[in-house]
Amino acid sequence: MAARSCRFLYSSSSSPIATTSPLLSPTPSAATRRKLLLSSTCGTIASAAAASAMDGQGAPAAPGGKGSAIVVVDSHLHVWASPQQAAERYPYFPGQEPPIRGDVDLLLQCMDEAGVDGALIVQPINHMFDHSLVTSVLKKYPSKFIGCCLANPADDGSGIKQLEHLIVQEKYRAVRFNPNLWPSGQKMTNEVGRSLFAKAGELGAPVGIMVMKGISTYIQEIEELCTDYPKTTVIFDHMAFCKPPMNIEEEKAFTSFLELSRFPQIYVKYSALFRISREAYPYEDTSQLLSRVISSYGANRIMWGSDFPFVVPECGYKGAKEAISHVAGKIPVSSSDLEWILGKTVTQLFQGAWVSA
Repeated sequence: MAARSCRFLYSSSSSPIATTSPLLSPTPSAATRRKLLLSSTCGTIASAAAASAMDGQGAPAAPGGKGSAIVVVDSHLHVWASPQQAAERYPYFPGQEPPIRGDVDLLLQCMDEAGVDGALIVQPINHMFDHSLVTSVLKKYPSKFIGCCLANPADDGSGIKQLEHLIVQEKYRAVRFNPNLWPSGQKMTNEVGRSLFAKAGELGAPVGIMVMKGISTYIQEIEELCTDYPKTTVIFDHMAFCKPPMNIEEEKAFTSFLELSRFPQIYVKYSALFRISREAYPYEDTSQLLSRVISSYGANRIMWGSDFPFVVPECGYKGAKEAISHVAGKIPVSSSDLEWILGKTVTQLFQGAWVSA
């Protein structure tokens, strides 16, 4: 029953995820949602598919869970307030009310079921620059979670002081750059962006960059920032939103992403597979992406992330973790490299976190 409750504790009144806002992450298609709603259990089907596909293929056993010596850490997920919490203490940002459940109780239930030891919580757009909800979670579960705050690129520079406060006082360990939040016509390389990027490096906080519009749109800005501020670590969310290339332009974009590996301070999240795959679960076509990224960056600069709670209606949280071992078995990925991807990379990047795991 625990597994079932983790996958079905969404409000029955939840509406489809809006796709009109450029601030929100991409959402499951209507067809996908219908398919999942007709399934008896999303996670059970996904897990069975992965298990069946791995039979006789020699895929690495899925690390993590009780009795496992390998620490599994989710490098990318979100939490936000429940409707009751929002009404009482942690309001949503106007126009960004979440359509699905994403509270920490559901997350903990899913993590326990999947055998995931810890996670990096990325401040969700649903609360914009009000970090009070995520901060409360970090303080309540200090050995389970660390935080990635959201950079505020306001013209007045107020976001720089907020960044320093969140990292120094509230103990956030990273910061997210969302280019869509920059003032219209401005780039991440403007004066405020440079100050934020430099301050993050000064404070030892990696900058996670969400290039939702594609790596080609931001490649020059990223190269400029990495060249001018080599002490600032960079992490690309969701494989820089690169899908398996299907034409010359897509291959060119993916190649430019791979070439960024020349900057040793850049890391990659192999996360939200449902966003970067052209196929249904278990997202086997991402194996070609993973293989090439390992060749360019090395497994010790790659980390798995689920993108909870968006992943739950796609394949279930446990299914998201199991997909990694399945895809890895297609290349194949060595057990050592898989260990880096599932937890070793992120734990070494954020020294001192998840100590109890």
